[in-house]
Amino acid sequence: MRRVSTMTGWRVLSALAGLSLFAGLSGIAAAAETAGSIPDMMVPSATPAHQIFSLTLFVLLITGSIFVVVAGLLTVAIFRFRSRNSGTIVEPPQIYGSTQVELAWTVVPILIVAVLFLTTARIIFAIQDAPKPKNALDVTVVGHQFWWEFRYPSLGIVTANELHVPVSPMDRPQPTFLKLLSADVIHSFWVPQLAGKTDLIPNHANTMWIDPHTPGLYLGQCAQFCGSQHAMMLLRVYVDTPSEYAAWVKNQQKIGVQDPAVAAGRRVFETEACMNCHRVAGTAATGAFGPDLTHLMSRSTIASGATTNTPEHLREWIKDPSHYKDGALMPSMQLNDEQLNQVTAYLETLK
Repeated sequence: MRRVSTMTGWRVLSALAGLSLFAGLSGIAAAAETAGSIPDMMVPSATPAHQIFSLTLFVLLITGSIFVVVAGLLTVAIFRFRSRNSGTIVEPPQIYGSTQVELAWTVVPILIVAVLFLTTARIIFAIQDAPKPKNALDVTVVGHQFWWEFRYPSLGIVTANELHVPVSPMDRPQPTFLKLLSADVIHSFWVPQLAGKTDLIPNHANTMWIDPHTPGLYLGQCAQFCGSQHAMMLLRVYVDTPSEYAAWVKNQQKIGVQDPAVAAGRRVFETEACMNCHRVAGTAATGAFGPDLTHLMSRSTIASGATTNTPEHLREWIKDPSHYKDGALMPSMQLNDEQLNQVTAYLETLK
C-alpha cells in the first residue's frame, strides 16, 4: 500500500509540475503575442535585475567549470582505461584510504558551496536592505484571481493590470517601492527584466523595489500557480519619461465627463450587476471586487493582458468572459445585443 501511495504522489507532483510549466509557457506566449516581444531575464534593465543577472553569470561560471572538469576526467577515464580485449584483466590502482584524495573531494565542494552561499546572501541583502530615498514612488500591488490592482496612495490613483512608473536614471535615481498584498490566494509578482519574483501572501505584506533605467514596456506575469488562469494573469509595466508620467498621472486623476450620447449604456451598467463589482469615479458604481474602470480605455489590454483593448474584444469579453479566460470569476451578464452595444459604447468613453 505504501508503494502505491508513493507512486501516486510522484505522479501527482509530476502532473502539477507539468501543468505549471505549461501555464508559464502559455503566459509568456500570450504576453509576447499582445506586446510583440518576450520578457528576457538576460537583458536586465533595473538594479535588482542587474544584480541577479551578475549572480547568475557567477553561478554559471562555477558550475560550468565543474562540468568541464568532471566531463573531462570522465572522457579521459573512458578512453584511457577502456577494455582492449587483451585477455589480461589488470585491477586499477586502489586509492582507498588516501588522505589527500578524500580531503580534496570533501574540502573543495564545501568551499564551492560556501562561496555560492555567501555570494547569494550578499546579493539578497543588498536588494532587500536597499535604503529608500525620499523621492521614491510608493505603489500598493494587490493580487486577485486573476488580475492585478495598483494603488498610488500619494496620488489618489487606482488602476489595474498596467503599472506606470517613472524612469530612474543612474544620475538621478527615482525608484519605485512596491507593497505586495493578496486578496485571496498566493500570487507572485515577476517582471524578469526589472527584478526577481516576490510572493503576494494573504494577510502578510511583502515589499520589493524597481528602478528601471530605460523607458519602455516591460512584461511580466504571476509566477505562482494561483488557479486555472494563472497563465493569463499577465501584467505590463510602462516605464515613462518624466513628461509622459506627468501626463499619465494628470489623466488618471481626472474624473471622466459623462457623455449624454451613451446614457443608455450607463443605465445598463448601473442597473445590472456591473456596478456591484466595478468602480467608475463620479458615478454610482463603487464596486471593489473587479478592476477600477474609470479610465478603462487608457489601457492597451483587457482581461489582465489576455487580449488587446478594442471595441470588438471588449464587447466579446462582456458577452462571454470565458471566451478569452476560461475560469475567470467575472460572470456572463446575459445581456442582449442591444444592451451589449450600449454598454460597450459607454465603456469606450472611459478614457
